[in-house]
Amino acid sequence: MDQATSKPNNLSDTSQKRLATRADLKRMGITLSNTTLLRLEARGRFPRRIRIGGTSVAWLMSELNVWLSERAEERARTHYADY
Repeated sequence: MDQATSKPNNLSDTSQKRLATRADLKRMGITLSNTTLLRLEARGRFPRRIRIGGTSVAWLMSELNVWLSERAEERARTHYADY
């Protein structure tokens, strides 16, 4: 951060703080119910939500991207039974 202006000094700082709404989750292919998301969050298996006002919540896009990458790595390590 530029100390003189207190503004981010590059775009990556700003992109790290982008938020994803419930609709964004669905567009990303994350179609889990709210109850399932709450359970996963409580167990530390999904990024925790941020309350943005009233009952509105969002998630940090950077954390969602890491979570999706971890799922892809998990898929590469896991052998599912052939049917």
